[in-house]
Order: sequence, then C-alpha cells, then structure tokens
Amino acid sequence: MTVAEFCVFGTLVLYLLTIVSVKWAGHRRFDNSRPRDPAFYEDAIHARALGAHQNGIEAFPFFAVAVLLAEFRLGPQHLIDELAVLFLIVRIAYVFTYLGNRPTLRSILWAIGFLINVAIFFLPMIRGYLPG
Repeated sequence: MTVAEFCVFGTLVLYLLTIVSVKWAGHRRFDNSRPRDPAFYEDAIHARALGAHQNGIEAFPFFAVAVLLAEFRLGPQHLIDELAVLFLIVRIAYVFTYLGNRPTLRSILWAIGFLINVAIFFLPMIRGYLPG
C-alpha cells in the first residue's frame, strides 16, 4: 500500500474519532440508544464536533477518489503521497479549528484542503509537465 492510501484510511479514522471523542467525553449525557438526540448536541463543543464530523464525511469521498484515480492513472506517486500527507495534516488542523471555534481559519484550511484534492485529482493530466 502507498502512503497516500494510508492517508485515505487516516482521513476516515479522523472523522470517526472527531465524533466518538465527544461521545466518550460526554458519556454521562450521551445515550447510545438515541445517538442522534438533538439535546446532546445543544452543548457548543458537541455541536462543533458534529459539524466537523459531518464535514469529514463530506470531504472524504473526493479525497479517496482523487488519490485512487491519480494512482490508477499513474500520476507521480511521490507527489500523490506528499499531497495526501499534507491533506491529512490540514484536515487534522481543520478539526482542531472547528472544535476551537475559529471559523475564519477553519474556512481557510477547508479551502487549502479542497485545493490539495484538486491538485491530486489533476496530477495524472499534468505529469508530463512536471520535472522528472
């Protein structure tokens, strides 16, 4: 497996841990028989964790497809790997800014992550223009 493929798995784990952590931390208030109970998410940190989790679910498919397509179409593997690691780092920072209620920085990180995905997606198309 490539580094980029491990980053795909890491991105999946990240969005799961984002919500699991607040559910575990709020174990006295969290009722597993009602996991979507709106009352649990009235707390600001719980609501932000849910938002970060949902955004992780939304961002995951494009990242996974971009990595796999770039590899399938023989994009430069070292660049795919480097960009995938960078994406995972940006997503980790994104989660912390979401939980820390830093909306401007969060939006900047989201945009950077999106641009990284676009770059991964188009790597096979531009590989002939890249230094060897």
